[in-house]
Amino acid sequence: MRLNEQGLREERHLWEAAGYKLPQYDHEAMVRRTRPAPFWVHFGAGNLFRAFQAKVIQELLDKKVLDKGVVAVGDRETMEALSHPHDDYSVHVTLKADGTIEKTIIGSVAEYLTIDDGCGQGFERLKEIFCGDALQMATFTITEKGYSLSGSDGSFTAEVAEDLQAGPDRPKSYMGKIAALLYARYQSGRKPVAMVSMDNCSHNGTRLYEAVSAFAIEWAGNGRTEPGFADYIADPEHVSFPWTMIDKITPRPDASVEALLEKDGIEDLKPIITSRNTYIAPFVNTEECQYLVIEDAFPAGRPPLEQAGLIFTDREIVDKVEKMKVCTCLNPLHTALAVFGCLLGFDTISDEMKNDTLKKLVEGIGYDEGLPVVTDPGVLDPRKFLDDVLKIRLPNPFMPDTPQRIATDTSQKLAVRFGETIRAYQAAPDLDVKDLKKIPLVFAGWLRYLRGTDDEGRPFQISPDPLADALCPYAESGDIRPILENEQIFGVDLCKIGLADKVEGYFEEMLTGCGAVRRTLEKYV
Repeated sequence: MRLNEQGLREERHLWEAAGYKLPQYDHEAMVRRTRPAPFWVHFGAGNLFRAFQAKVIQELLDKKVLDKGVVAVGDRETMEALSHPHDDYSVHVTLKADGTIEKTIIGSVAEYLTIDDGCGQGFERLKEIFCGDALQMATFTITEKGYSLSGSDGSFTAEVAEDLQAGPDRPKSYMGKIAALLYARYQSGRKPVAMVSMDNCSHNGTRLYEAVSAFAIEWAGNGRTEPGFADYIADPEHVSFPWTMIDKITPRPDASVEALLEKDGIEDLKPIITSRNTYIAPFVNTEECQYLVIEDAFPAGRPPLEQAGLIFTDREIVDKVEKMKVCTCLNPLHTALAVFGCLLGFDTISDEMKNDTLKKLVEGIGYDEGLPVVTDPGVLDPRKFLDDVLKIRLPNPFMPDTPQRIATDTSQKLAVRFGETIRAYQAAPDLDVKDLKKIPLVFAGWLRYLRGTDDEGRPFQISPDPLADALCPYAESGDIRPILENEQIFGVDLCKIGLADKVEGYFEEMLTGCGAVRRTLEKYV
């Protein structure tokens, strides 16, 4: 079966017989309607986009709520190797925790553009779109690093520095190009638009605004643009930068999924590894759960995306949803499983959830220690969210996420993932921080992990962490108090609040020979 316009038209019966849900609209007519007047441009057309945003648009096209698709902006390698050969179609594979699989052909991308070739045809076409009256929003999944203007030394990168001085005519940096597109929209009549980061980082809209604003202010100041451009960017009635919270696990294309689709008869499915070492294929495999909460700030209007399950609210509620996820209902559980998974020799998070002790540990962190002080956003029920995490998402055997990956940069995560809960206990008149048992157990496990040997005494490579060189010698020596006093790591000084002795006690028990980590967990969980 051929994954392209001709193949889907001529072999429709084969696709349907193989269990694929096909677009319920005229794809060619959708493309003809979209291209003269696009309303939505998405930057970062990778796996997450195809698993989430493109699927949302597909659902609304199927329901006849929308009659236009999306313009996707990605890299040239993907366009040449995957997108254009398949007429911008892709296969969406939902891998459910109960073992069932849903297969959907996604055709909601009306046009695929690239701007990684300088200011070529893709960039000129985007300028044309940004000058159009129909454009309502530009969305982004370019990863947190995509908004950074600086290198590792803290100074502007060479491309950014050059763009700041040269102005918007021929920008080289990614954010410089975004700013230049907004300047084209400003020049075409100060037309309104929403610039919506959907990347998985806190206050993502502010990060996008700060990056774009740096160019607008500099260009207006050095005469490269009209003086009013910076004011246009800063006026939410013209250009908004909403906050969002997104949550959906979308691993790299899996070989078992590729084999499944090939067995069905689909041709030309091989993934590619891009020059940026990212993996992408004509198919995307993902979990069934997904959440996208968006600050409802769209000065040019927006489509009714709530009809596909997205939640629109105000900025304060978006922030509360973020805190609920990051501080209580997901991220702390991930970190706990990452630390002990490495120590106990697990390769996947789903396998850890088959272990009764580890399962009880994360249930205790979530239900017993987290929920009493959870930030309740109102639009999502924390207990229901936690139920989904513990009963559907983490145990899903089709989601091959590894503890080793999640353990990356743990020293940078603990203050947010656990520190908020600890401070909430301190502030609550009816709670005592010394009653916490499982969170200190995770801290002790992390310190034991920093010794770089597993529970059987075998050495392993700890995951990258900017503080590893400074912290590992303390863990190796057994003198962990200097770490426990570090408020930057834990969000609090564990010695001052009375948790240090408990962490030290757990840590010492984990050092009493082979199997000590497992025995300590079983004793206290």
